[in-house]
Amino acid sequence: MMNEKLTDIAFAKKIGTYSGDFLKCCVYISGFGPDADPCIFTKKLYSLLIANSQLLEDFLDIHGAKNNKNWYFYRELSAAIRHISLAGYSQQHIENRLEFYDLDDIKDFQAEGEKATHFITQTLIKLSPVILEEAARLSISIPESDLNIQSFPGLVPGDMLGFDIDDENIDQQDKNIVKIASEFLKVAKALDQVGIYQRCTPEEISAMVPTKVNEVEIRRFEMLVHNLQSSFDSYVIHGGYLFGNRKLKQLRGHFSVVFHLLQIIGRLLHFYERHLHEVGYKEIYVHVKDRLAQHIDPERMMDVAINYGLYFAYKFLTDGKTLAKTILNEYIERSSLCVGIPVTRGFHARPSLMVAKIVEHYGGKVEMCVGADRFDAGSVLDLQWAGGKIQKENIAKVVFEGDVRALNDIKILASVNYGEDSMGKGIPLPDSLKYLR
Repeated sequence: MMNEKLTDIAFAKKIGTYSGDFLKCCVYISGFGPDADPCIFTKKLYSLLIANSQLLEDFLDIHGAKNNKNWYFYRELSAAIRHISLAGYSQQHIENRLEFYDLDDIKDFQAEGEKATHFITQTLIKLSPVILEEAARLSISIPESDLNIQSFPGLVPGDMLGFDIDDENIDQQDKNIVKIASEFLKVAKALDQVGIYQRCTPEEISAMVPTKVNEVEIRRFEMLVHNLQSSFDSYVIHGGYLFGNRKLKQLRGHFSVVFHLLQIIGRLLHFYERHLHEVGYKEIYVHVKDRLAQHIDPERMMDVAINYGLYFAYKFLTDGKTLAKTILNEYIERSSLCVGIPVTRGFHARPSLMVAKIVEHYGGKVEMCVGADRFDAGSVLDLQWAGGKIQKENIAKVVFEGDVRALNDIKILASVNYGEDSMGKGIPLPDSLKYLR
């Protein structure tokens, strides 16, 4: 009993300290109304909100607030500020850097981005007085705020330092450029599983989240895209965005904006899944969820996550495919390969599909040469058309030209008769071709 009382006393003394800076921010923000200029929410303000809310949330968690009816709502409010501010920080980063991304057709993106910013900022404004009221109920002293607009200057893209480090002469290793462009194409293809090509209705979003689209999936893609950006900055271009190889920097612009969109989606999905969607069966959890939903519109939150974040992430990855393929074909090592045709049945469906999958796996251009004619080796249909000519002219060997990486695997595939026996049935493939299985 003595230890419990001592713990209560220690908590009571510290809660004011751990809440102080957090509540100062809330006092500052609560002074804004529904017509507040979103520009008030700068990256510096978001940073302060993120740091102070996380510190408070961690303190409350250490002391068991998630299992205490009296403190649970205050803890959830600190979590709300943290995750929404994290989304706001990423959105503000996009707005600050958008002109440097060199993206095409961004009018709709900018318009929807403004709506997303409005949702984020207005939600924070709505939450601030609720937090102050809850703090007062808990007998936490509300500090006077010395914060003002001058405390949070924005980042003005026009304020550029002199550009005196030229990245044109940086040793841009071709193999790294090829690898990054190839990985970009793979990520773009993978996002097909969850990406959307048109806006979704609230009912469609409800059916999609969290069954198909959820925090875990989005975090996985976020890490893949972050790895692309890190590799690019480490091994391709170390400098800024204004000069140098425009196509390379455009490609970086595509996966950079996607990375920050995925950050926004991840934060909003995390909060929605953890705090608004399914928060447990106990009465206090349901009660707090309902109270949060009075100030944070779940439907609007998911509209921002899906119809803004996911829609444009998918769009920019898709738009970047052509650019990635162009870059890839500029930097790949090219060669030629003469191999025999599939024994007895020629280039029918299975061998054609195998070859096309190899070409697609690497992304570089490969053509199959049959006499004077050239066929796209990445197209099953083209290969089957070639198969007709081969059979008609009784040709025994063909030449593949293009990406040496793909040619190496086509050579292995040809050595096992393109993965089938003389009757056209599939046979086991070498381990190096396991991605075809």
